[in-house]
Amino acid sequence: MQEDIIIQISQKIKEQRKSRGITVQELANKAEVSKGLISQIENNRTVPSLLVLVNIIRALDLDMNEFFNDMDQDRRTSRIIVIRQDRYLPVEKENSKGYHYRRVISRNIKGGPVDVQLLDLKKGARRNKMVKTDAWEYKYVIKGTVEYQVHNEVHILEAGDSIFFDGRLGHKPANIGNDDAFILIVCFFENAD
Repeated sequence: MQEDIIIQISQKIKEQRKSRGITVQELANKAEVSKGLISQIENNRTVPSLLVLVNIIRALDLDMNEFFNDMDQDRRTSRIIVIRQDRYLPVEKENSKGYHYRRVISRNIKGGPVDVQLLDLKKGARRNKMVKTDAWEYKYVIKGTVEYQVHNEVHILEAGDSIFFDGRLGHKPANIGNDDAFILIVCFFENAD
């Protein structure tokens, strides 16, 4: 599966930071940004501005060409892509027990990147903190009962229900059902002009 360049940038930053034994806080200090921003970038919750990206690459003591050298920039024109389930990649997001994300596909589509993931939400899984994403988010509950809090509104979603919202609003799901829940997630990132 070919991943979108933005996803590759996030993964490369995390890989390079870890391979150098640098903590998120140390990288943030060197790049002169917040620890939270580094975490959001590494976990694909936000797209860095060009200036921030350059500062992060420099803070990692990497040459720009070296950083982008092995990234796949394949711009296939195929309108049909088949992805087998064994190609879904695990995604590390917030450190929340019972939240298991897998990336199905990430592609640049007119208007910006689109990221499609599956979330296995274990019985009783609940996050304490709200998260924010620089994307519009669509969630479709395939299985289970999920309480979805967006800003100060709480919505109970059953299998077959869906919700669409601005991810810049604080949000968090909780599995309130008697079994594990399964959710399709589609994030629509807007291109910064």
